[in-house]
Formats: sequence, C-alpha cells, structure tokens
Amino acid sequence: MAATIGDNPVRLWGMSSAERLRRQCVRSGVTEVRAWDGLDQGRSQLLLRTDWVFDEVLVRDLAKRPGTILVDSRNQEPVAAHVSAEDAAEVAEMLNSSRIVPADLAARLRVLVPDDLSSSYNHALRKRETPFLLRLTPEALPKIEQRMFAGSYKGVTDVITKYVWPLPARHVTKLCAVLGMTPNMVTGIGAVLMLLALWLFAEGHYLPGLAAGWVMTFLDTVDGKLARVTLTSSKWGNIFDHGIDLVHPPFWWWAWVAGLSAAGFTMPGGEIFALVVIWAGYVSQRLQEGYFIKRFKIDMHTWRPFDSFFRLITARRNPNLVILTLATLLGRPDIGMALVIFWIVACFGVHMAQIVQAEQASKKGPITSYLSA
Repeated sequence: MAATIGDNPVRLWGMSSAERLRRQCVRSGVTEVRAWDGLDQGRSQLLLRTDWVFDEVLVRDLAKRPGTILVDSRNQEPVAAHVSAEDAAEVAEMLNSSRIVPADLAARLRVLVPDDLSSSYNHALRKRETPFLLRLTPEALPKIEQRMFAGSYKGVTDVITKYVWPLPARHVTKLCAVLGMTPNMVTGIGAVLMLLALWLFAEGHYLPGLAAGWVMTFLDTVDGKLARVTLTSSKWGNIFDHGIDLVHPPFWWWAWVAGLSAAGFTMPGGEIFALVVIWAGYVSQRLQEGYFIKRFKIDMHTWRPFDSFFRLITARRNPNLVILTLATLLGRPDIGMALVIFWIVACFGVHMAQIVQAEQASKKGPITSYLSA
C-alpha cells in the first residue's frame, strides 16, 4: 500500500504531483494508492511527499526496501519512506513536518540518499545518470521538466535524435501532454506520415517525401518521451512504436530506388543490386546487434566509447536520411542512394569487426559496458 503526503497544486506534464506518484507506484507493483489519512491500514506503507519529484527508479527501488527512509542528498531532508504499519503514523508525521530524521527513527530504520538506494546505470536507456530527486515548486517547474525530459532520452542513439531533436521535442511533448494526447495517438500520426513518405518516394517526389519522413522521425522521438514523462507507456504502445521502427526503413529505401525512374534518374549499379544490398544489409545489421546481445549480454553500442560514437552515424534510418536529404538538395537523389548503399556495406564491416573484437576480449572474461563501470 502507498500513500501520498501533502497536496501540491503544481502540475507536471499536465498532471498533479499526486497523480504522478500514483502512476509511479502502480508501475512499481503497488496498486493501492491513496492520500495519507492518518490510518496505517494494518499494512506496510510506502509514503511519498508530493512536494518532491522522484525519478521512477527511486520509487521502484524504495518499494522493494521496507524499513527505509529516503532523504535528499544535499540537506538530508526526509522525502519518502517504506515502513511497517507500526511505524507508519510516526514516519508520516515526520515527513509532513520535519526537516531532519529524528535520532530514534534513524536508529531503527535505514536512512538512504538516492545514490545509495538506486543504481546510476539505466540499462533500458543505455546511459549512466544519477537518479533525480527534486523539490517541486512553481519557480523550479521549468527546470524540473527539462531535467525529466533529459532523463527520458536514450544515452546512446543516432546523431539527429541526440543533438537536433531534444529542444523542439521537449516543447512538443509538453504540448501533447497538456492537450491530453496519448503516445499511441502520436505514433498513429507518425504511421500515417511514414506511409505518405513511402508513397511519395515511390512516385519520385523526394523533397515532399523527405519532409513527411523527417516529421515522422521527429514524432518517433516525441511519442517515446511522452510515454516516459507521463508514465503512460504500455506493452501495446511499445509493440506499435517499435514495430513500425523495425519494419519501415528498408521499404523506404526500396521505394526510393523505385521512384528514381519517375524522377528521371537511374540507379548506379542497377536496381536489383541496390535492393539486394539494402535488404541484406538491413537484416544483417539487425542480426549482428541481436547476436551481440545474446552472446555477450550487453548492447553492441554500449560496450566501449567507440561503439557509442559509431551508433551516432551507423547506417540506421536517420543517418541515411541525412545522406539522402543532402544529395537530393544537390539535385542527385540517385547518388544519395548509392552513398547509402556504400555506407550500409561499410557499417556491416565495422559491426563484424566489433563482434570479432568482443569474441577475443571475452576469452579473458565477460565483457561489460563502460557505462556501468
């Protein structure tokens, strides 16, 4: 059982602090959540102050650690606790009124700061980052939402997603949250744009197709961030989003090759050769990444700093779109696709080298991500 303490009117991403805490508790396996009413209900209690914003990992790990008080690292102020029914009323009163943990409670319960409670390595987002714990006030809200949005970003991704999209995506994500749009709505709009880009490429209308494609890739960033900051991710949403991401890129490249004749160009080396390389290269790269995870239990792109750097530019959708966009603006979409095909082959070779190097390194013991060190 969990209870929220206090009534903070400040809204985060369009929701109250109490609602955010409720969603965090539910996602951590604590399905019964209420405002603290002074009653212990005869069960252990997860108590959380609404005037603080908790990284999701803190709530999840605190739910697994009965007999614990969580305090702010800077001032040692108590902000949350997981305690027995016998201690609940006393601890709730402390959280509601005290700026320190009394000596008698500190002697009976563990007192932990965020770094002691939770790991700084986020496996799902492929990055090392200290869990955040922030005091929620109207003045601090813009910086808090900026920090939360940054925390929703993958640490290892492509150059466009990492360096170009964050600022506009944060504002669009906030707008979607305030309007009540769900991540699946955003993904649905992206799916329509993905199909529109496919048709435009196949017709040889490359610049309009690129416009639709780039907006789709932008929304592909927004939907995931919206799900994380509003705590509305779901199994179906994950399948919907990642299923589209997984399937559509080679169809885009196929449509691009098919549209060259309509635009008055021919494919260097021939269309059949281009399509074979595109499909074989795409499938092979996915198989290489899957093999690396299965064989070494870590993501290929998180092993060493070079591997994370190469993920910025490897022959995935966004880096390939950069090549095609620049070539099309110069009036040569055919040369753009030829360069993409070259880059696909080159990246296949780099990934093979990474696998061989990992095989050699694993002979000395299991390999681990530099981010988890």
